[in-house]
Amino acid sequence: MAHRLTYGIVRDAPRRIIHVVRVHDEILDIPEIADIAEHMRERLASRGETMADVVVIQGQAKETLRLFGEGYSVDRVRAALFNAALSWSPLELD
Repeated sequence: MAHRLTYGIVRDAPRRIIHVVRVHDEILDIPEIADIAEHMRERLASRGETMADVVVIQGQAKETLRLFGEGYSVDRVRAALFNAALSWSPLELD
């Protein structure tokens, strides 16, 4: 997987975190997005987070962003993006 990815988190409740993966510079198909989300869930499961909530974002600007994941989580991530409450770090998925 040679995509340029970044990672952030949205704290939804004291013990609930939504993990966010952003795809840069390309538009992926739905199966590729599902594959990225699954790789991220596997990575989090290996760290002990068995029920990880993952949202995948793709697009270049606010107007063109597409968010994929559970409805509630997508809404929370969209609100965090609107309020500039996300910080990003590089991510490499094997």
